[in-house]
Amino acid sequence: MRTSTASRALELYLSDARARVDTVLERWGARADGLWPAPVPAAVRYSLLSTGKRLRPTLVFAAYEAVGGTTPGVAELAASIEVVHAYSLVHDDLPCMDNDDLRRGRPTTHRAFDVRTATRAGYHMVALAARVLAAGLEALGLDPDRRRAIALELYRAAGAGGMIGGQALDLEAEGRRLPMTELADVHGRKTGALIAAACVIGGLAAGATPACGEALRAYGGDVGLAFQIYDDVLDATATSAQLGKTAGKDAVLAKSTFVTLLGVGAARAEAERLAARAVDRLRQAGLVSPTLVELAHYIVTRPN
Repeated sequence: MRTSTASRALELYLSDARARVDTVLERWGARADGLWPAPVPAAVRYSLLSTGKRLRPTLVFAAYEAVGGTTPGVAELAASIEVVHAYSLVHDDLPCMDNDDLRRGRPTTHRAFDVRTATRAGYHMVALAARVLAAGLEALGLDPDRRRAIALELYRAAGAGGMIGGQALDLEAEGRRLPMTELADVHGRKTGALIAAACVIGGLAAGATPACGEALRAYGGDVGLAFQIYDDVLDATATSAQLGKTAGKDAVLAKSTFVTLLGVGAARAEAERLAARAVDRLRQAGLVSPTLVELAHYIVTRPN
């Protein structure tokens, strides 16, 4: 398996982004006892505060800074996207979905608690994401039109046209061999939509023009699909210990993947091509962001 680590500068950026987001998540997790009956608050905290890359909120920070944003309050906005992502992992792992036992190096939420609690926790995390988003919008003091645009961006990416719809299509595709265009559509929704939304939301929060916002969307769409393709490569080539989740699960579920369609080498090359195209989108729009450039490279060379 051919992977590389992030540069020292990117490692520091990722670490700082993770710390900023985790501070917000811990604060909201501490409030959970006053929001829901036990044991749901404990399951929510377990899900939110598990170790993860925090890639989506990191993209919010990087896009925000690329457009000239400087306000620390953007951390709440970034955290709202991580809440949506965390909820999706809780539900993806349920027995009625991917039926997985391992996530981020520890038992999945339904294994640590039970299926009923994990299901309820995931649903409540959707509402929690809206609370966190609203707090972030208030902290930034954005005008009503920009607040509305950001909220719609997140909700649409998470909904039937994005992540949820992609998950439904993914379940329907088990046991079928999908053509490349259909597989790309599934994962453009399931994985790519929220990653693209993270980039757009970061830009909108900093006052991005429509043209700049569309460049960030195109960048996010490309790196989002590249992320999924490289995930398929890792699923086929890495161990469960390396990944922190069950390796080879796609093969067990008889899912079409970019590796089954293209092979490991060609799938890796396609992920790298998309990452390069994402960077080119920024260049064409005149957006200068070494961090976004490095993140695109990191997405297709990461070890897990």
